[in-house]
Amino acid sequence: MNFNIEALVKSVSIVRIIDVVIVWWLLYRLLMLIRGTKAVTLLRGVGIVIVVKVVSWYIGLTTISWLTDQIINWGVIALVVVFQPEIRRGLEHLGRSALFKQRQAYQDETKLINELDDAIQYMSKRHIGALISIEMETGLEEYIETGIKIDAEVTSQLLINTFIPNTPLHDGAVIIKDTRLAAAAAYLPLSDNPTIPKELGTRHRASVGISEVTDALTIVVSEETGAVSITRNAELMQSLSREDYRKYLTRQLVPENGAVKQNWWSRFAPTFKRGEK
Repeated sequence: MNFNIEALVKSVSIVRIIDVVIVWWLLYRLLMLIRGTKAVTLLRGVGIVIVVKVVSWYIGLTTISWLTDQIINWGVIALVVVFQPEIRRGLEHLGRSALFKQRQAYQDETKLINELDDAIQYMSKRHIGALISIEMETGLEEYIETGIKIDAEVTSQLLINTFIPNTPLHDGAVIIKDTRLAAAAAYLPLSDNPTIPKELGTRHRASVGISEVTDALTIVVSEETGAVSITRNAELMQSLSREDYRKYLTRQLVPENGAVKQNWWSRFAPTFKRGEK
């Protein structure tokens, strides 16, 4: 027994450990990329097919086992076609990583917060409704594709002009990706959560809806009251003061000591006051 343990210890080299860690990290990143997309449902279907194959092989159901073999053999090609948007998004995400480009995160994201603040203050005082969703870790490409692609630098003037009533782009959401305005007039999924106050409109339901399926940070300016709300991780924070939302945006978007943006929600959200509307 001692000999076997020693042999096992000797066989586990540092290189193998690093190999396993890298594989698990890649799997984790893959799951994060497809989280909140239609690919999750398809993966469940793939999992069911694999379970049926294993069970049929173990019991001896030869016909079902043969059918699942055919599904698996041809399914590889089908998956490449079906998962094409997710594969493209994954490659784009890899290309945008810090490994391949220099990132001036602090300057870019601080400027983004200032531009957002100017636009929010202007629209809030004039009761101009707005819905702004910021991509975090989970990709929002499938929602960007529902809107009008812009790919422009985010400025307060551009945001204000986008949400001016009765203009072509005002009805829908603005999506910000990599500190750039990726699309306007995009459609976000509406939440059917019964706990959302009934007096809140479609913008608030859309902001909660996108936060239920992704980790996006979404800002809402109420057309009726001018109140500013933020949603993330299925949480709706209402009637935030200027100081509150600036502090939260800074915590969420600006890296600390050069680190990548992190999920500070659970630590920071309890310090906010929740408004009635």
